[in-house]
Amino acid sequence: MTVINIQVDLGMENKHQEVKDYYGKALTKSEDLKTNACCTLEEPPEYIKMALNNIHDEVISKYYGCGLAIPADLKGLRVLDLGSGSGRDCYILSQLVGQEGQVIGVDMTDEQLAIASKHIDYHTEKFGYKYSNTKFLKGNIEELEKLDLKPNSFDLVISNCVINLAINKEKVLSDVYNLLKPGGEMYFSDVYSDRRISKELQDDPMLWGECLSGALYWNDFLRISKKVGFTDPRSVKNNPITIENKEVEEKCGDLKFFSVTYRLWKIENLEDECEDYGQAVAYKGTLENHKSSFDLDDHHNFPSGKIVPVCGNTYLMLEATRYKKHFDFYGTWETHYGVFEGCGGSMPFSNDPDASAGSSCC
Repeated sequence: MTVINIQVDLGMENKHQEVKDYYGKALTKSEDLKTNACCTLEEPPEYIKMALNNIHDEVISKYYGCGLAIPADLKGLRVLDLGSGSGRDCYILSQLVGQEGQVIGVDMTDEQLAIASKHIDYHTEKFGYKYSNTKFLKGNIEELEKLDLKPNSFDLVISNCVINLAINKEKVLSDVYNLLKPGGEMYFSDVYSDRRISKELQDDPMLWGECLSGALYWNDFLRISKKVGFTDPRSVKNNPITIENKEVEEKCGDLKFFSVTYRLWKIENLEDECEDYGQAVAYKGTLENHKSSFDLDDHHNFPSGKIVPVCGNTYLMLEATRYKKHFDFYGTWETHYGVFEGCGGSMPFSNDPDASAGSSCC
């Protein structure tokens, strides 16, 4: 019998304390990391760079993310950041959702929360807001039920290199599914491995804190996601992780790690395979900062004005979500034409940083 959530027997309380100590005491700035696993490996677009320029230096200096967990079209959204740390991503989101949007960050490390909260007034003034649209809550992302967060109340949940630090990852994803509104999404970056990680490596506090030994085997992640309701996980961006620490590399042996950004949708009627209903969509070019084209994931680029055939799942990811107003839709559900051609292979990401990644869908 396959056991997916292999971390749950590690001693939850001790593991949580080790993570708090690592991010609250052992690390004082980003440069203290011993590997590049918790480092963002991609260049942010210009509008994100502009948002970063408005964020306090102390917040930036204690950033430990591994990707860009900021999707498009955020105006007015209610957003939850799991493992918000010093608040860097929350303050980027604060600018993108606007005064009428709301951003809530959850973290369990006192030192990180203190920095994030200390600069609320600074950023409110910097962004030209009348009142803050951002707040931070102390909590464990595996115990979201202890916070005053209502089901079906968030448009978007993000996380940046934090879920690998959780022990019961299935519960985290299940809770996120319950918190999202219908048509909402989870958009997050994290570390994954090409095989299951041994208990010996999982018990290493440094490797766990460096976002390596808590990484899920990618196939287990896909199984868990589908089990809790996220039927068709989509890879947006992936990069192989080069550890760049000889001692850590020797401990990890042949294990390979990847930084991957996924988007998971809370949409009814998604199918577990890509099915062809003769449907197509055309992007209107109306998304801010994405005028010429829009990337839904790493294998769906929609040039402005071009009619593009899509599978039923992709159709729903655009038609049943906040992106609906940006697309024209063609076709119905009346006729099924079989499997949609062009689906990706079994590996959702590649060792080749220049390769086009596949996923569970077309």
